[in-house]
Amino acid sequence: MPLRPRVLIAEDDGVTRLLLQHWLQSWGFEVTAVQDGNEAWEALERQPSPKLVIMDWMMPGIDGIELCRRMRSQAEYYRYVLMITARTDMAHVVHALESGADDCIAKPIEEHELRARIRVASRILTLQDELIQAREEIREQAMKDSLTGLWNRAAFKELFELELDRAARIKGQTGLLLLDLDHFKQINDTYGHMTGDIVLRKTARVLKKSVRSYDFVGRFGGEEFLVAFPASNKEQLRHHAERIRLAVANNPIRIGTNEIVVTFSVGAAVSLPGQRLLAEIMAVADVALYRAKQSGRNCSVSCHRLLEEILQNEAAPHACCSACDPRLSAACMVPSSTANPQAQIAP
Repeated sequence: MPLRPRVLIAEDDGVTRLLLQHWLQSWGFEVTAVQDGNEAWEALERQPSPKLVIMDWMMPGIDGIELCRRMRSQAEYYRYVLMITARTDMAHVVHALESGADDCIAKPIEEHELRARIRVASRILTLQDELIQAREEIREQAMKDSLTGLWNRAAFKELFELELDRAARIKGQTGLLLLDLDHFKQINDTYGHMTGDIVLRKTARVLKKSVRSYDFVGRFGGEEFLVAFPASNKEQLRHHAERIRLAVANNPIRIGTNEIVVTFSVGAAVSLPGQRLLAEIMAVADVALYRAKQSGRNCSVSCHRLLEEILQNEAAPHACCSACDPRLSAACMVPSSTANPQAQIAP
């Protein structure tokens, strides 16, 4: 058999049910056998659900035709249905097929005929699984960054805006970090772009290990990364930003005989209640990232300004930092005592 899917037998005649169960189990299938339509429907709703259903047309409770219609209207994936019937006239068979059955087999059932029909069902279900797997691989390739394996920019945007929608419904907040590897051009110029790619991949792994299971990490482009922290306020986000920054800075990357100290400049921003666009919160995080770079790099900065205030700045959005009053400006920067030394490239 190409595939041995989980099988459900729904047959009210005890002798036929036991015979079918015996044959299928001897062919290597895992079988659940029930005696009426109600039990069959309960079995179909349990997980893991059977992919191959062999059922009698006439059963107590829910009959085979109604069971077919329910499966076709609610199924999350395709099940192959083999209908058992005592009638073989064309109108009867057409009615079963139009109701959702894939094939019909007449009573009394012959073992060799059933096995042949099960082979057909197995081939079809195998092809279905292969198509689903291929579709998921294509979908993942379209959503993942090919170098780092992180979410790409488009996928991150989609995931983040879904999280913003969820946060808006419960009046919650979502944190965003925009991270930029310090002096990455120097790494490329010193060791070459292949080493630079290794640094990006290993840094991405550190980022993924440094977040919670329900946070998500993406590559914005080049040496810039994005991290989303659902259900995080400003203070929590500052803690997350420093934890990630230190995790990267305290773990130099070894490539051959070289040890490369990598650090991040981090810009942090938290969504406002009802805020639903990634571009809006990213603009605030970008201002914070700019200040982190201007403040010597290898630090994290949280921007407390509203997007409207940033966009109203006559000079440039990044110039709004200089307009902050001293108290608020000081609150943006993580205390310098937690910062590591400036990034270095060690030969």
